[in-house]
Amino acid sequence: MIMRAKTARSRPRKATLLDVTMRNTIAIIVLNRPDLHNAFNDTLIAELTDTLIALDGDEGVRAVVLAGAGKSFCAGADLNWMKKMASHGHADNLADANALAHMLRTLYGLSKPTIARVHGTAMGGGVGLVACCDIAIAAQEATFAFSEGKLGLIPATIAPYVIEAIGARQARRYFITAERFTAAEAFRIGLVHDIVPAIELDARINELLGALLLAGPRAQLECKALIRGVAHRPIDAKVIAGTAEHIAAVRASQEGRDGVAAFLGKRAAPWVPSESTEDS
Repeated sequence: MIMRAKTARSRPRKATLLDVTMRNTIAIIVLNRPDLHNAFNDTLIAELTDTLIALDGDEGVRAVVLAGAGKSFCAGADLNWMKKMASHGHADNLADANALAHMLRTLYGLSKPTIARVHGTAMGGGVGLVACCDIAIAAQEATFAFSEGKLGLIPATIAPYVIEAIGARQARRYFITAERFTAAEAFRIGLVHDIVPAIELDARINELLGALLLAGPRAQLECKALIRGVAHRPIDAKVIAGTAEHIAAVRASQEGRDGVAAFLGKRAAPWVPSESTEDS
């Protein structure tokens, strides 16, 4: 599958609803409930949260790819689990919703670059996973929907990430109609960055991973922090001063010094894999 490498090892794990592997420095998380189209339940949410936190703390991990087993990426919430929760009280439902919200926030805030590999269907919370990732690549045949409205529900916990990705105007339409839309439409509204034939999905992701490995890992973390600090804010004196402080700190960091010295010396930066070459 992704990142066919000379060395591929399974990462030790306790997860039962995920398949987690390391291929060189790339972590691949596969939602593994194919018979249920990888729908969430409380166990999958907890396992995904724990796995993301563990990977984020592993300095050997450079990037994370999120994928789904079987015919679908993720169908959102498991309806049997939702039916069970509907019979519980407000406190239990709030705790359950907070667990899902924490998982989404963990994915969105990961310090490593994240890529969503989308095939088949992505529904409800599954679209939220796509929006939380830094990069989303979809197969041309993939379909999407915020299907909660058809169940008399709302896409609440995923809303901040989806609205950031597609904007309030598009969210107004697709949240209230709950209609399905194509990968081409997902690309048009900004939900996914690229669409490719399904057979080329892994090759395209490999290209992106190759590019990601050429950039400094600390710089990537700082880029994500920069975007969070600047987005949706007026370009005022405080923002301008903050960006100047940010670049000054990064420029003086060890990674910044190493990167500039490597470029000027026409050699690969220390973080670049030995088999990679960098254009001067």
